[in-house]
Amino acid sequence: MKEEGAPDCCSSDSKRKHHPYRGIRMRKWGKWVAEIREPNKRSRIWLGSYATPVAAARAYDTAVFYLRGPSARLNFPELLSQDHHDLQPNMSADSIRKKATQVGARVDALQTALHSSPASTSQKPDLNEYPKPED
Repeated sequence: MKEEGAPDCCSSDSKRKHHPYRGIRMRKWGKWVAEIREPNKRSRIWLGSYATPVAAARAYDTAVFYLRGPSARLNFPELLSQDHHDLQPNMSADSIRKKATQVGARVDALQTALHSSPASTSQKPDLNEYPKPED
């Protein structure tokens, strides 16, 4: 029997402290990585390595959406309509990996830029806009 106030090692709250989002984990050296198991297979689809947990989670969301459809459990369900309007059945693992890494890399670049320049935090960047060359 568990003592009063003792932490429950198997609760979802204790897991969330180390891994704030589904489908990601942190490497010893601080990078966040994402991967997902293919349905009905033992193999996994590698979704990349990212500087921020949000980028890794967005890559995971992209992959799980393409694998499982609109009923998938996502980290950011409110962002579903922004990135995944072109759902195609029976996509290959390589196609899913490519789409997921594109989303993850874009979010990683934006997250890194937001954290490095405090002046830009007042504006929300357009994720679909290409960067403008600096003068």
